[in-house]
Amino acid sequence: MTFSWKRVNAIFQKDYKDFSRNMAVSIVIFLPLIMAALYSRMGVDSIQGHFMTINMTFAMVGTYVQCCLIAEEKEKNTLRGLMLSPASTLEILGGKSLLSFVLTIVIIFFSAFLSEYKPANIAIVAVAIILSSLFYIGIGTLLGLVARSVMESSVIVLPVIGIFSVGSFVTVWAEKYPILKVVEYMPNVQLIDLAEKVEAGAGFADVLSNFGIISVWVVVVCLLTVSVFKKRMMD
Repeated sequence: MTFSWKRVNAIFQKDYKDFSRNMAVSIVIFLPLIMAALYSRMGVDSIQGHFMTINMTFAMVGTYVQCCLIAEEKEKNTLRGLMLSPASTLEILGGKSLLSFVLTIVIIFFSAFLSEYKPANIAIVAVAIILSSLFYIGIGTLLGLVARSVMESSVIVLPVIGIFSVGSFVTVWAEKYPILKVVEYMPNVQLIDLAEKVEAGAGFADVLSNFGIISVWVVVVCLLTVSVFKKRMMD
């Protein structure tokens, strides 16, 4: 079976209609924009400050919105219809993730604009942001497949929002509590570290380790998501 953009586009358009009708979900995309505007007025101009907003966008838009959309499909039993359709796993997961991906990138762009974040090397940061968005959307899809309802999805996604939005600040205690050094390998911390290196004049070769760690997270989450999705198909 060949990959069909027509099927992906049909799933994308359906998700867009569901998203636009669900105010409880769609309203969260404005939270990072409000925070970015506030940071700009407060004069916050550090990498930590800028990426607090960006990581919140990943968690609130990439993960929360995606999780709720998948859970809503399950609750309405429309996801089962997709699984039984001629669409392949890649087409379904790709189509279901496309809206969250577009929203995430758009909100990050406007958040950076509002907070006046101008990276020294926009190409490196852009690639890192795109790669990171795949991780967060994958987490959202995985949690949505596990959740039994939209209400449950909005609860189980809260730890993700907390860990990946403000969890990077735990690194300040890493020297006092060595066990916390594992936090340094989290994708949000790696993204901040990459951005700081870029501001110091680093090139692609200097941030390959950051890209590598984020990529490992992406691959692991994607494999888990596909595995759970196929299990749901058999069920």
